[in-house]
Amino acid sequence: MQRRLTSILQYIIFLGGGLFLVWWQLKSMTAPEKKEFYESISHANYWIVIPIALMSILSHVSRSMRWKILMEPLGYKPRLINVFGVTMIGYLANAAIPRLGELLKCTFLAKYEKLKVDKLVGTIIVERSFDLICYVVFIGITILIQINLIGGYFESKFTALTVNKGSSLLIKFTIIFLLLAFFTLTMKWLVRKFPKNKLIVLLNTFIKGVLEGFRTIKQLKKRKQFLMHTIFIWAMYLLQIYAGFSGLEGTSGLHINAAFSVLTLATLSMIITPGGIGSFPIFVMQTLLIYGIHAPLGKAFGWVMWGVSTGLIVVVGLISLIALPSLNKNSLVKSETPLD
Repeated sequence: MQRRLTSILQYIIFLGGGLFLVWWQLKSMTAPEKKEFYESISHANYWIVIPIALMSILSHVSRSMRWKILMEPLGYKPRLINVFGVTMIGYLANAAIPRLGELLKCTFLAKYEKLKVDKLVGTIIVERSFDLICYVVFIGITILIQINLIGGYFESKFTALTVNKGSSLLIKFTIIFLLLAFFTLTMKWLVRKFPKNKLIVLLNTFIKGVLEGFRTIKQLKKRKQFLMHTIFIWAMYLLQIYAGFSGLEGTSGLHINAAFSVLTLATLSMIITPGGIGSFPIFVMQTLLIYGIHAPLGKAFGWVMWGVSTGLIVVVGLISLIALPSLNKNSLVKSETPLD
């Protein structure tokens, strides 16, 4: 009961925070900013939604196929339509309550394919661990392909360290290196100083889980296919942002580098609030400010992209929720006893 109350409280806090951010964004804009915001929304080229939606669906299908690969060592070969359907139901649930979707995915698939929930949960943990590794790698690529811009941003925050223009690039590298080194050393010190702290124990367990997930991937028979699906998924995420730039006149001139940055911060926003509600447009706006995009236009772009992504999840998720029982009617009838 206490755990359920804690989960409900966390949901209320996260959802409340997201709704507050929505209200705050609209409330804090001046009259000219609101005018620019609404004009950007109203004059957007919504035909671009079609290729964005298509790329989004393809990424979800690829993710479903990747999950199937993780199930094969367990002797499970579920139908792709079922894996895709429960994946979309999981996204739908996560948009409302964080982490609920992962449990529902396993529960529904176990029901329709007569599998064991606990083993499916294990594959989800491996998948999420590897996703985290991919996200860290993606952040590294984002920094490396635009080191001058990213380094310049941090340099502007630490202008006291600037010696002269000739050593500017060296300073940018140095600042980024020092920030990473500081973070690493701080974490090591905390682990040694407070080894029994609940948060530290949780962090250690999480890191070990990530490493175990990585080792599991290395042992897969279809490792190359798994990696190719991973690359394809992130490529689709990236191209959705890049294609979206052409939907608004003010962002149509942005390059792929900006898409890397937007995706990096947008992914973080999806962790902070359920489905990125409220936080997604803010993170996108703050990112696009670095590229000279006005805040109202950046918010408008963020809202358009979030609306397309969320709308697709809601529509396909609901369709899956309704259609899967019918598609699996025969298997459900034959199932006479509940799963262990």
